[in-house]
Amino acid sequence: MSNPETAIPSRAPAATTADDTVMPFEVATLDLRGRVVRLGPVVDEILERHNYPQPVAKLLGEAVVLAVMLGSALKIEGRFILQTQTDGPVGLLVVDFTTPGKVRACARFGKDGVAAAIAAGKTDAGALLGKGHLAMTIDQGADTSRYQGLVALDGGTLEDAAHEYFLRSEQIPTRVRLAVAEELRVENGGPRHRWRAGGIMLQFLPKSPERARLADLHPGDAPEGVEPHTVAEDDAWVQGRALLETVEDVELIDPDVSSERLVYRLFHEPGVRVFRTTDMRAECSCSRDSVEAMLKSFSQDDRDHMVEDGKISVTCEFCSATYVFAPGEVDATQTEG
Repeated sequence: MSNPETAIPSRAPAATTADDTVMPFEVATLDLRGRVVRLGPVVDEILERHNYPQPVAKLLGEAVVLAVMLGSALKIEGRFILQTQTDGPVGLLVVDFTTPGKVRACARFGKDGVAAAIAAGKTDAGALLGKGHLAMTIDQGADTSRYQGLVALDGGTLEDAAHEYFLRSEQIPTRVRLAVAEELRVENGGPRHRWRAGGIMLQFLPKSPERARLADLHPGDAPEGVEPHTVAEDDAWVQGRALLETVEDVELIDPDVSSERLVYRLFHEPGVRVFRTTDMRAECSCSRDSVEAMLKSFSQDDRDHMVEDGKISVTCEFCSATYVFAPGEVDATQTEG
């Protein structure tokens, strides 16, 4: 089980943020709870393994932040899998999060379609993803049933999809902000670009379910042909949303703006309490044994057709590690991609 959230004793907000962490927080006077994600080396390692085109890498980085944000909130041992399947240039994003803090990710895309999108200057998330769906799956192991939630992607962003999912499936008023960018650093070998990513999620969780139900109602929720009636939005949620909308992308990724300092800037007037952070790491679950077991699931004829240049090579889509097997032999050598 993941560690329970424990409040940190009051202190001045940290000057700089701890990278690769998730920090929960609470604004009790407004019935708000949230999480701040800060990723440095973790997201850089994931994206650098693949050398994706810049817009594809940025989009996958956003998916990683969202999956870490949601997966780290689970109070069970297991996996949280975020996956998009769409008809756009980037047809597939997969982020696999294992509690309490292990993440891997990959993307599939059409090279020609992405190149055309870049040439046309249409590299926003909606244009790259197109239409399809976003699936969020909780997997607690072989002896339990999987839970899966689906939300349509219709030319919008991952933020839009998260808002729609929580509103329609969980009935929890939620707002999410995601940011990904490259940082230029001068190192011994010269200048180098490093990826950074961050995000913040805010949820309205009043004790009264009726307050939560009414918080995100809008005229579009009325059935067709029915005159919408006006419902006064909850003041606490209106205030929380308004404060969150002041967050700039740079604040979510700037190493000089800590998670504590960010939430203090946003919510110091109503009062905010932060909880202990959870560390994240980029780690793949592939291994020689798991690849060997996968190969054994194929027929001998299928394995024979996999042989090229006298060997069978299998490359992990997540970490780019390549496992090389000699036909008929159990042992294999691994070379890191």
